[in-house]
Amino acid sequence: MADSLLTRGFRAGLARRVVDCDNIDIEFLPGTRADRVGTADAGLGLHPTPVAPEFTPMPPFLPPRPLDGIRILALVGDDYEDLELWYPKLRLEEAGAHVTVAGSMQGRTYSGKHGYPCTSDAAITNMETADFHGILLPGGWMPDKLRRDEKVLDLVREFAAHGKLVAAICHGGWIPISAGVYRGVRVTGSPGIKDDLMNAGAIWEDTQVVVDRHFVSSRKPADLPAFMRAIVELLAAVPVP
Repeated sequence: MADSLLTRGFRAGLARRVVDCDNIDIEFLPGTRADRVGTADAGLGLHPTPVAPEFTPMPPFLPPRPLDGIRILALVGDDYEDLELWYPKLRLEEAGAHVTVAGSMQGRTYSGKHGYPCTSDAAITNMETADFHGILLPGGWMPDKLRRDEKVLDLVREFAAHGKLVAAICHGGWIPISAGVYRGVRVTGSPGIKDDLMNAGAIWEDTQVVVDRHFVSSRKPADLPAFMRAIVELLAAVPVP
């Protein structure tokens, strides 16, 4: 009988331990109200009356914002890799950074490779390196078009020359290749552009993320968590007035 009663108590999530097995005394968990059950009540089962636990208000959750004051330029165009733009954009904003998405035209909606839309905040032609702490170059087929835009290449060259973040993922590495800033730089990228990277003088590494000074690179969408950890860590060390 004792085993049966104790089993029912534990199954009900009400009993913590047996105090005195001879009397089948059971201590009920907080949040319930019941008298100790003795042998005379053993056949009646356990029917404690639930009591609402005291409510202790939790302090407001304030996520850390290590990138307050940081401004990042992200490029967009048709057939951009959806995740490689949106994941970094939202992660940077979550950390407190301001992200400006620039395309060939301001206010134009571009479609990603998988159909996700992105409306540009600004036109690339109006962007100036001095207004930002770094540039984000997503992949997709977009970089093959933007690498032909001299303004885009000038921006990347200026970011690199001033020691500011140049972050490229997947085929985004095509743009720094055309800008001529990867010579002697340790990088990774889509295996499809490995030869292009090496021919541009880059030092290829097949790994989730490579950080070489202010250059951060990754291979594919699955590498985005490592890519963004590296970017946030690098930008968090940038002094902001």
